[in-house]
Amino acid sequence: MKDTSVKKVQARTSPRGALGQKYLASGKRVSLRLWEELETEEEVDRDSCREYETVGYCLAGSATLHLEGQVVKLERGDSWVVPAGAHHRYSELQGFSAVEATAPPAQVHGRDEGAAGAD
Repeated sequence: MKDTSVKKVQARTSPRGALGQKYLASGKRVSLRLWEELETEEEVDRDSCREYETVGYCLAGSATLHLEGQVVKLERGDSWVVPAGAHHRYSELQGFSAVEATAPPAQVHGRDEGAAGAD
């Protein structure tokens, strides 16, 4: 049977992860999360490697993404991909706000626990 349910999630009341990420709508194969106004002093400046793919879009501010030896400056309007299994970290965050899609959903089965930053 086809799933025809509609889910609506309001960011202001959505659940938060351990690093402040807000979990938005989530399906069986993909989910959204929101990072708001992150600064460098947040605990996001360490390497991580996750079993999910992340596609992100910068809403405001800026950050630097370090991905497998590459360095990319992210600013408002930029989008990016972090492949599953890639070693990466974010640094130099200045009012960084971003929305990310993760596949499979990051918050399921503890995939997001201990995640470092706007992952």
